[in-house]
Amino acid sequence: MKPLQSVGIDVGGTFTDFVFRDSEGGIAILKRPSTPLYPAQSMLEGLQDAKQAETLASSFLLTHGTTVATNALLERKGAKTALITTKGFRDVLEIGRQNRDTLYAFHPQRAKPLIPRAACFEIAERVDWRGDVLLPLDETEALRLLQEIDTLGYDSVAICFIFGYLNPINERTLGKIAKNFPFTVSLSSDIAPEAREFERTATTVANAFVAPVMSRYLESLSVRAKEEGASRLRIMQSNGGTLRALEAMEQAIKTALSGPAGGVVASIAAGKQAGFSDILTFDMGGTSTDVALIRNGKCPIVTTSTLNGIPIRTSQLDIHTVGAGGGSLARIDRGGGLRVGPESAGATPGPVAYGVGDRLCVTDANVLLGRLPSQIRLGGTMRLDVERVREYGERFAQECGLSLTAMAQGILDVANSAMARALRHISVERGHDPAQFTLLSFGGAGGLHACDLADALGIHTVLVPRYPGAFSALGLVLATVRRDYVQALPPTGSLAQSGETFGERLQNIAQSLFQTAEADMEGEGLGRDEWLVEFQLDLRYVGQSFALSVSLASPDAWREAITAFHNAHLARYGYSNASEPVEAVAVRLIALGTAENADARVILPKQAGHSCGVVEVCFAGTWRPTALYRREEICAGQTLHAPAIILQSDSATLIPPAWRGVCDDFGNLILSVDV
Repeated sequence: MKPLQSVGIDVGGTFTDFVFRDSEGGIAILKRPSTPLYPAQSMLEGLQDAKQAETLASSFLLTHGTTVATNALLERKGAKTALITTKGFRDVLEIGRQNRDTLYAFHPQRAKPLIPRAACFEIAERVDWRGDVLLPLDETEALRLLQEIDTLGYDSVAICFIFGYLNPINERTLGKIAKNFPFTVSLSSDIAPEAREFERTATTVANAFVAPVMSRYLESLSVRAKEEGASRLRIMQSNGGTLRALEAMEQAIKTALSGPAGGVVASIAAGKQAGFSDILTFDMGGTSTDVALIRNGKCPIVTTSTLNGIPIRTSQLDIHTVGAGGGSLARIDRGGGLRVGPESAGATPGPVAYGVGDRLCVTDANVLLGRLPSQIRLGGTMRLDVERVREYGERFAQECGLSLTAMAQGILDVANSAMARALRHISVERGHDPAQFTLLSFGGAGGLHACDLADALGIHTVLVPRYPGAFSALGLVLATVRRDYVQALPPTGSLAQSGETFGERLQNIAQSLFQTAEADMEGEGLGRDEWLVEFQLDLRYVGQSFALSVSLASPDAWREAITAFHNAHLARYGYSNASEPVEAVAVRLIALGTAENADARVILPKQAGHSCGVVEVCFAGTWRPTALYRREEICAGQTLHAPAIILQSDSATLIPPAWRGVCDDFGNLILSVDV
């Protein structure tokens, strides 16, 4: 293998995945069990293993997909954080929104704010809805308040003022004073400069909550990675682009979907390579399953999402996550029903089959049904303890009052049901017919469930890439630099009536955003011919609460954007009204690096591979002899008839009855209903 240019490392809840890519697209992979208490440990050990195996070059670019920020929010184990807001708005986090997620619950429960009310402080200042300063910040009062917060022992401070997104002068003044104190400072005008005070405040607080945790992690990792030969360390963002480690420390909330975003980037590339533009991604790992919809080769970007009840107001790929994975634990609830997840065995203690865990999970159910045969070597070395799984399985089956086979099948059915609901959520519930999409399956556990899910959704084609178990890590090395900028606007009223006044203002805003992007991309080492720019306008009917983003061919094409908005509104909501006045609420600029990364290149054997064994596998209660194949022995054009299991070090793929598989020229397995 030629000297490597880049390394992608995706730290998951169960495994840490490595992809090593050389300048011509040659790929090597590695998997190691994750080390949840210190995520960097598994990364560094993997790099050392690769160096010993002469897989790793002496100097390389390292791109990292991290769950540090996500886990800090999920577990609520972040920094001691204070909020400073405009006088009279201390209770924004407590009040939140009045909508109920569980409409028919007798006793609805809302997620508690990240910080208590006692950690929320007020200061006199005010900007109006136009962005005009009504009350300047009193710097003497600001200094007194910061001294009080410092005395109380806070590690991080979030600053979020009313209408600070229209005019950040008071926020920046306070932030400048706060820099003289020993705590991390997060300004809403930097983190989430958009309307909706609750979401903006919650996002700024979330960033302040996780930024110190992320800083400690990345500072340590940067030093250690450099010792191993990393020339640069980049972090995957939730929007599918990468950013420098220093920026990730300051704006940690932008990495909340860091790992899953890599899988979407790789899916777009693999779909383009294999000739599929409409894709439902299915990433089943050890702890969770992430799904996304790709239409015409693009995944939608959303600006608001929720993580464990916490609103996140940043640009991110539209990814939906459920707590169902290979490590999801099975249990009997108080009503006697079988439940699977969201609790996971994780890397420690892991599934029963890994030799330490003592509670059955989805992986163990696959072992009991023969879908994960003893011949597989996870990560190339890990053996499955089949007898141990059977021993624990018989105990749990007795507790369930079921046969061993029925119990194992029940675990898979419950897990499949949760994952099918997630796929319906991003397709059917948004007006898309799943049958018109290809299911792209990856993640260490995805290949064992993909065809079952396709059957449940009426999907006829499944694509399994060459390295499914490390696919998100592949996306990390394929990702390019991306920056999202936004300038919120006060309500403009009807654009048709504002005419040239709005057009002139839009030109000025677009020029300002472009200059900021140009400076940032220059800081990334990119010349003007190495990045693209796209403008968007957030529009809504006058009186609406929410807006839709539409692309602008150029800043002076805003009139055409009104027509595009009507069409987008019709597609999203099923109706539009061209006679209704339309107003603009924000201008966006997306800067995207255009560096051409070599496609993942796979060397396939010239002759068809033969079955390496036969095992008994249970399908719908019936045990059937099933052929085993090794993925690295399958050649381009080879057809695999069901039932069959394809083994590889990072995953396994099941071809059930009524399906067949074909290997394409790029090493992808294309599974289809056998007619």
